[in-house]
Amino acid sequence: MHAVILAGGKGVRLRPYTTALPKPLVPIGDQHAILEIVLRQLSAAGFTRCTIAIGHLGEIIRAYVGDGSQWGMSVDYATEESPLGTMGPLLNLRDRLPETFLVMNGDILTDLDYADVLRRHERSGAPLTIATYARKVHIDFGVLTTDASRVVAFTEKPSMDYRVSMGVYGLSRATLDGYTPGLPLGFDELVLDLLKHQDPPHAYEFDGYWLDIGRPDDYDRANAEFTSRKSLLLKGA
Repeated sequence: MHAVILAGGKGVRLRPYTTALPKPLVPIGDQHAILEIVLRQLSAAGFTRCTIAIGHLGEIIRAYVGDGSQWGMSVDYATEESPLGTMGPLLNLRDRLPETFLVMNGDILTDLDYADVLRRHERSGAPLTIATYARKVHIDFGVLTTDASRVVAFTEKPSMDYRVSMGVYGLSRATLDGYTPGLPLGFDELVLDLLKHQDPPHAYEFDGYWLDIGRPDDYDRANAEFTSRKSLLLKGA
């Protein structure tokens, strides 16, 4: 099984931690970087090959990970000369990828079964599988529904339930057909194109542990929770 890890972003929202380190290498706990945890998980799930898309401070990632042999994997790299969005890096990699593969952000902590996401994607026949997570958003205001300047409904401080993308995808290589290598391609653009052509993605619903380390408070939470969740995230470590 093959995975592509997207690790080319500048991590602007996580500054000052990412001033000198790429976001996937910021430390979690006393011993591990986020990217190391992800690679250990992928290896334990049976992935033998991984391509890391690098950009900002990418040489530090290359020096840290090497060829991946320390985790029992074969790792290669794809360098972004300019930002290409979430899916854009895959266009330059297309000829190096198998028919189906896993794509994921390099800055998440989760006990998601990556191999099962890919297996379910292959069985679904969908062009794209999106790992999803339930989120509840609390609105701190009274919400009005209006029609022609008339208030027709009112809800006091409601909660709204959503399914959000976890930043983990099963993807078929053929889904990238028709897009131009070297041009940016966002996840949002790809999904909207698939919906427009009535070829909808498959949803992989997950209710375990997931934390997207995008902001300083997320990073602080990850460090606070890691010790108690280490056996869940790094089984056998």
